[in-house]
Amino acid sequence: MTRTITVKGVGSVSVKPDQVVLTLSLKAKDLDYDKVMAMASEQLVQLDQAIVEIGFEKESLKTTSFNVTTSYEHVKVKSDNYKNVFNGYVVAHRLKLAFDFETQHLAKVLSAIGACPSQPEINIAFTVKNPSDVHELLLRDAVKNARKKAEILSDELDVQIGQLLTVDYNWSEINVYSHTHFQKITFESPVLANSFDADITPEDIDINDTATFVWELQ
Repeated sequence: MTRTITVKGVGSVSVKPDQVVLTLSLKAKDLDYDKVMAMASEQLVQLDQAIVEIGFEKESLKTTSFNVTTSYEHVKVKSDNYKNVFNGYVVAHRLKLAFDFETQHLAKVLSAIGACPSQPEINIAFTVKNPSDVHELLLRDAVKNARKKAEILSDELDVQIGQLLTVDYNWSEINVYSHTHFQKITFESPVLANSFDADITPEDIDINDTATFVWELQ
């Protein structure tokens, strides 16, 4: 029977965010379907214009979801009776804008979007442009960690590590985002938007992952 040693390698990587991802949410509501669709279209035109004026290509703004739903209000009609009354169509449009992270540029972008008449809700996240590079570093570190553990164990047991028999790794997607984030930013006036101070330093992105290695013992 082949003797083996099984070790779980833990990879750890810490990287600085180099990209900002803005999630922009637009909402329009009206009793008339054609009118609400026109409102939603105008909101998008205004937002496109706001980012183009500060140097972005129009195609930089990517749609992540677009939903048209009906809204109803629970209305009391008698003492204990209620009914749902239609109160409009709702268009919810969510978009994404990603760009290199630089504090002054972020402030400029937020000021432009905040002053936009469509007044989108803004969520800010910090990530990296090349997550595959981070993933590679993570795997390499997990291999080194497992090998070191196996060597320590084999030395203490007075045995030698032989051929690597198996590697078990879960290829799930890794969340390469900083814990620093801003949610649901809104500006009440263009004055507030133009005075936004984005002099911030997001937390480094700390990621861990594991893989299991089985070596033959000689």
